[in-house]
Amino acid sequence: MFKPGDRVAVLDDAYEGVVLRCENDQITVETTDGFVMTYFVKELIKINNSSELDNKMKSFNSATIKAEKETVKRKQNPISFKTSAVIPAPEFDLHIEKLVQRWRHMSNYEILNLQMETAKRHVEFAIRNRIPKIIFIHGVGEGVLKSELDFMLGRYEEVYFQDANYQKYGQGATEVGFKQKK
Repeated sequence: MFKPGDRVAVLDDAYEGVVLRCENDQITVETTDGFVMTYFVKELIKINNSSELDNKMKSFNSATIKAEKETVKRKQNPISFKTSAVIPAPEFDLHIEKLVQRWRHMSNYEILNLQMETAKRHVEFAIRNRIPKIIFIHGVGEGVLKSELDFMLGRYEEVYFQDANYQKYGQGATEVGFKQKK
């Protein structure tokens, strides 16, 4: 692997040098500072001479490379994937700042009523338009909005609901599904 005259660098130290002799798995190196040191083979790495690299680059035949590129390659048919008709469930954020711009003057009662009316409109729209599933983002908070939402959803016969995907929403969302009538 190494032979006398090779330029090497020490892996764990900032030393470079020239190989003086090789004995079994030990290499004697004269560093650029003039010190003679002995290392194991696994502690050294060979440094390529840039002139060797230039010679190797000149040996490539660019004409053959260009000819290979210009040859007509058989055109492959693109792989087509059939996309499923699964449309992700629409998400509705019930946080008050997402519903109205000026909400700071509203009382908690007014905020909750607005959030519940919005949720009710979305549920009824989904039922009318046969949307199979929707997601309400309500946040965690104290759980008042979630409990009111659960109470309202429980009054619909054609609705079932559960916590939405925990990985995506955490505990702050409810997935609402609709039983479709045939």
